[in-house]
Amino acid sequence: MSAHRGLTLTSSVVGAVIVALDGTVLTVAQPTLGRDLHASVAEVQWTSTGYLIAVASLLVFAGRVGDRYGHQRVFAVGMLGFGAASAGIGMAAGIGWVIGLRVVQGVFGALLQPATLGMLRAAYPPDRLGMPIALRTSAIGVAAAAGPLVGGALVTPFGWRSVFFVNVVPALAMGGLALAVRGPERTPPSGRRLDLPGACLLAVALACLVHTLVGIPDGGWTTVSTLGLIAAAVAGTVFVHHERRTPSPLLPPDVLGSAAVGAALGILVAASASMLGTLFVSSYFLQDVLGLTPLETALRALPGPVMMVLAAPASAVLMRRYGPRRTTACAMTLLALGVLVLSRLGEGSGALSIGTGFLLLGAGFGTVMVAATAVVVRQVAAGAAGVAGGLQQTAMNVGPTLGVAAATTLMTYTRVGLAPTLTVLAALAAAGALPALALPGRSGSRSGAPEESLTAS
Repeated sequence: MSAHRGLTLTSSVVGAVIVALDGTVLTVAQPTLGRDLHASVAEVQWTSTGYLIAVASLLVFAGRVGDRYGHQRVFAVGMLGFGAASAGIGMAAGIGWVIGLRVVQGVFGALLQPATLGMLRAAYPPDRLGMPIALRTSAIGVAAAAGPLVGGALVTPFGWRSVFFVNVVPALAMGGLALAVRGPERTPPSGRRLDLPGACLLAVALACLVHTLVGIPDGGWTTVSTLGLIAAAVAGTVFVHHERRTPSPLLPPDVLGSAAVGAALGILVAASASMLGTLFVSSYFLQDVLGLTPLETALRALPGPVMMVLAAPASAVLMRRYGPRRTTACAMTLLALGVLVLSRLGEGSGALSIGTGFLLLGAGFGTVMVAATAVVVRQVAAGAAGVAGGLQQTAMNVGPTLGVAAATTLMTYTRVGLAPTLTVLAALAAAGALPALALPGRSGSRSGAPEESLTAS
């Protein structure tokens, strides 16, 4: 079992890193991609938007597919498809092919992401999930920090296609290994059917929401934006009604009715919205007001990802000692404090004040990521771990788009500056500490969800 757990942890980390690295290196490659393929700015933007919509709309359903057919099998399909789509994008002849294949890549990315958490839930006892999730989070932090550097190192000598080819070998290798080495895994109930109508309703709701939020920074609030939010709300309402009536819901009752899971998901949305909204606003301030280059901006912000990497394993230790409730509440407070420090920046701000703000951001966000994710995965039965993983990944996709949209709206349409915008984001982070009261304390779960030993898995 120890060898299987090692392979599971390696697969989970590599899968998460490939997805995180793919998104960060692409931002560096997009200007070159647009010039080489004679694409408009809108077309280049759709290489990110199409992927994001495909991922966000399918994550929960992909998690349920993993619960039904096995997370390792779904992970293998996701990795192989992700690698093949990456190779196709690297050979694409026009921008239309790139956009289409990025959507395909998003579909396979949606398959593998919940599986990286579902495999951990199946391989580790609930009380030992903290450190594996922490290692996975640290690896994501390293990928996020290294992405711009890797992208620059590849694009300059080899062109934009190289950032996609770099995914191919590790993705195909890990996918093939996951197919070849099959470990013991829980067998889901054979009579449980996939809730396709529920999956379609949720996909429509999330696709409308994400498309609307992504479009706000460039197009602002328009009639189309308003209609998009209305469509998302209607589809979401119908989805909830459907889930309460169907005998085989996409979201099982122990997930939909768990106060701890709902609180943890809300915390993840608030934390990621505050974090990414702050990074978006701060980057503009550092470059447009202080006159820093992109490289200088990345170096000033480097304490953030460094602390995120260090805070992740530390948070696993803190959860064992103080419980998720206290750990998460303190981490959200640190995150809010970091945003407030950055809100006080001015034209005379030096590296110390900037670094301190980003250091607090990274420490708070890294801790929240581990603590809230561990709650989401632990508080549900092993047979619903994929859905829980899909919900966690959905929160981490919706939160950043919400944060950037909110920051853009505040700065563009209310004519406020850095300080008021970041103060609002700090308030959002502080408010995110309140749901932590619904998380389990040191003694264990309050949700009543089964935490059976999985040592036989």
